[in-house]
Parts: sequence; C-alpha cells; structure tokens
Amino acid sequence: MYGMQTGPLPRPPDGHGVEAAPRMAPMDLRKVMLVDDDGDIRTIGEMSLARVGGWETRVASCGADALRAAASFRPDLILMDVLMPDMDGLATFDALRAREETARTPVIFLTARVQRHEVAHYLALGGAGVIFKPFDPMTLPAEIRRMVKAE
Repeated sequence: MYGMQTGPLPRPPDGHGVEAAPRMAPMDLRKVMLVDDDGDIRTIGEMSLARVGGWETRVASCGADALRAAASFRPDLILMDVLMPDMDGLATFDALRAREETARTPVIFLTARVQRHEVAHYLALGGAGVIFKPFDPMTLPAEIRRMVKAE
C-alpha cells in the first residue's frame, strides 16, 4: 500500500506554506506535472512551473487524467491537489505507486488543509512534501527545488 515516512514528524507550518519530507535525494528536474481540479490553479501553476521554473510542464484536471498523462509524459515530479472529486489526490497517489513507471516518481501534495496531523499524514504516506494553498506562483519553483534539493 503506502510507504512509511522515516525521520522526525514535520514541524508546524512556518508561514512559508511548505513542509518537506527529510528523505528526498537530490534530483534533476526537467518535467513536472500539476494535477488539480481547479482551472485557475492549473493555469497559474502551469505558468509558474514553465515560465519561472523553466520546466516542461503538463497539467491534469483529475486523478484519472493524471494516471493517463503520467504514463506517457513520464514526469520527474508530480505536484498534486489532495482534494479532488471522484479520485482524490491520495487515491491517485496510491494508483501511481502501484504502476511500475510511476512507482518512484516523487509527489508533492498541494492542499489548503494545513493542520499538523494532516501534513504528517501526507508525508507518512510517502509524499515528498506539502505545499499549502494559496501558493505564490513566483516562489513555487524555488519551494519545489528546496524540497527535492535540486539545484
């Protein structure tokens, strides 16, 4: 099912809207996929990831679309909303982990739910980090890089 988080529980939100799992290894990001059911978040996020981050970017509006897109796009990282209709972010995460081609793709969760126990839960499931909504599109790529230690 889900991998368990190693290391200490996350700190409470520090005002920057970011919580990272302490176990991510450095990686080179070239392709990032954003999954969110909110069209405005997809538009702003895609612009941020592509223009500010410089990454090849693909967006998906639901979990089922994310599974199809991930199989062909092969992202280096997935930024995924937790609360989506039909197949939520946690169910999508589980389905991604069950597929050989995406089993090791890091997933950073996007959420407006910032309670400490919720953040700890997302990280314990194996998420690479949590970014709180609303996010700043100008700093989003830097937050992602900090989480995955990609420089």
